[in-house]
Amino acid sequence: MKKTIYTSLLILAIAGFTNTTKAQCDSIANLCSKHIIAQFISDGQSYRSLLLNSEETAEFHTTFFGETTYRLAACSGKTDGNLVFSISDQDGHLLFTNKNHSNAPYWDFKVKSTLECTINAQLDANKNAGSGCAVILIGFKQK
Repeated sequence: MKKTIYTSLLILAIAGFTNTTKAQCDSIANLCSKHIIAQFISDGQSYRSLLLNSEETAEFHTTFFGETTYRLAACSGKTDGNLVFSISDQDGHLLFTNKNHSNAPYWDFKVKSTLECTINAQLDANKNAGSGCAVILIGFKQK
């Protein structure tokens, strides 16, 4: 009987944590969407990951199509600049990092040819963010 009660309480706690985390990520995604301005159309994806500390890295994979202008927005928390992100090609060559740009919350870029890329995101250790949800949004410019 006690084992059943403990198991039930554990399941409820995990479910509550999951719902709280989802709500936190939803709020951050809504704040981050302000960076996908009218000239850009969302790709319909919301790349999300819960980061427990600044040592963890979230990794997302995407394809950028040639001759297209993109905006990548990256957010964590209620203010901009908490998330450090980088984009690398399939060979691991660094294409961009916002770390060199005061953790800018977005970056506009055009790719010449189609690229498979990896986006890495980490909480900025200098911002004392603790833990948080990393959200990446990608928009493309209408031709």
